[in-house]
Amino acid sequence: MKVFVYFNLHKKCFSLKALEGPDKGRVIMHATYVQLRDCTFKVSEAGRQRVIREKKKNVHAGCVGTVLSAGTIQQVIPDYYINVKYNPYMGAHFIYTDTQEPVYKASLAFLQVKDKKASIFVV
Repeated sequence: MKVFVYFNLHKKCFSLKALEGPDKGRVIMHATYVQLRDCTFKVSEAGRQRVIREKKKNVHAGCVGTVLSAGTIQQVIPDYYINVKYNPYMGAHFIYTDTQEPVYKASLAFLQVKDKKASIFVV
């Protein structure tokens, strides 16, 4: 199933919003880890500008992909996954943590919450 995954600031977990099927447009699950394939990272520029203007976080960025697995049990992330991050004050897209280069797509992504913070890794 194709979903839009974003970090839920209130629940400190990921929310998965269905993009197809009978629950299209609704949050269908909350999880502390999500594994996706054929991912696209999305950022709403209008939402980003609102964050910058108001200095208050809102849902305006996330990852679209097909769910491979999701749940609440801590998972081990393979060493070959590369860390990705997003900061609305630093730029308009997700970036590779080590090179600071923009990332728009990934064949696989692993999103995980650890210590109430979101981590994203891609292949």
